[in-house]
Amino acid sequence: MKIAILGAGGRLGAALMREYREKFAVTGFNHAQLDLFDHAQLREKLGALDIDLVINAAAFTNVDLCETQREEAFRINAEAPRVLAEICRDKNARLIHFSTDYVFDGEQREPYKENDKAQPISVYGESKREGEKLVLQTQDRHLIVRVSWVFGPDRPSFIDGMIKRARENDQVDAIADKFSTPTYTRDIAQMLPQFFDIDVPGGILHFANSGECSWQEYAQHALDCCRSLGIALKAKTVARLKLADMKNWVARRPVYSVLSTENYISITSGTPRGWREAVAEYVRNYLKP
Repeated sequence: MKIAILGAGGRLGAALMREYREKFAVTGFNHAQLDLFDHAQLREKLGALDIDLVINAAAFTNVDLCETQREEAFRINAEAPRVLAEICRDKNARLIHFSTDYVFDGEQREPYKENDKAQPISVYGESKREGEKLVLQTQDRHLIVRVSWVFGPDRPSFIDGMIKRARENDQVDAIADKFSTPTYTRDIAQMLPQFFDIDVPGGILHFANSGECSWQEYAQHALDCCRSLGIALKAKTVARLKLADMKNWVARRPVYSVLSTENYISITSGTPRGWREAVAEYVRNYLKP
């Protein structure tokens, strides 16, 4: 299978490249090589390739900046996926496009299923939801994969920032009243090939590690893992912040955006491993004492 991966220099895209380069004929594009803002470039470069599958792991992901750069957010997160979907349609190829838990408003208090109403509360969420719609309208064999709180070794995320702060400071804190599920890029990369060739009803699939937590619980577990491995930290506990304390944030965030993986489990007969196990593996394999 011939695959093109967009966002190959990012946290998720780099993990996909590492997982697939020995198994498939893979061409990767980082931001410098292929910019989603430049639709003509997308058509030129991808149009010249002989491909069976395009995986789009690139996006405009700065949630606050999207609020003041709405046009750019929609051009990258909505219009570019439409262009990719059209290119794939014309090549009789498939597009797998990554989306986000931020398409939901967070008012629900049970895990969101694929057919629950998407009602974003930020420009980032709105642009990602519009991208989903445009992809699925273009061709029904394309696939949207929604993920949440993605972490991995190729680009720092929340977990890396918290551990860095704990190394340098006696006290650290994190939000305790916002909930979702950390999802390891390695687990996403390993599960995805199951969906290279099969159609998913509705064209949308949720994937996350099992369980749910707050940012405070997530950070505390990461620090506990570090201490168990002898990684020196100044801070031992993570103090609790409230979402309302984040006065510097521009965009609203969903309070609860846990993704249900019931559909994934029913299709594959496999259950994603727990987020605590995935975080422990990440700390063990990629953080130095």
